[in-house]
Amino acid sequence: MKNFILLMGFILISTFALQAQTTTKIKVAGNCGMCKGHIEKAAKEAGAVSADWDKVAKVLKVSFNASKTSTDKIEDAIAAAGYDTEHKVATADAYSKLDECCQYDRTSKTAVAENASCCKPGASCCADGVVCKKGMTKDGKEMECCKKDAKCCKDGSCCK
Repeated sequence: MKNFILLMGFILISTFALQAQTTTKIKVAGNCGMCKGHIEKAAKEAGAVSADWDKVAKVLKVSFNASKTSTDKIEDAIAAAGYDTEHKVATADAYSKLDECCQYDRTSKTAVAENASCCKPGASCCADGVVCKKGMTKDGKEMECCKKDAKCCKDGSCCK
């Protein structure tokens, strides 16, 4: 009888623990099996209970306890590892640290959408002491880098 009560208690606790988990899908840029390992590791380090990135679909299926982490924190960690997500864009520095085979095409809609606003005044992509203004690069030379679809914004060189 004692074992039965313990078993029922374990089942009850397990049921509540499973209900507290959130499962979602996140679009994440990447290329290869090494990317898969880096993306999943970053997600788990941010608190994901499980993470599985599909390199063909470019989608990460992630489960996590919403009281311990969030989709936002997981996406921040993935971007910090060098991978663009549907809501976060990796810095040029984080991206450049990826192995050559992992350096995916950054002209994806995700990267363009975020980098298109890279020349907003005071943007973090501006060099130290430079206030980024429309048509300006870090050395003050005039350019059209701040237009929404400008090539330099897509490749991350705008106002660096």
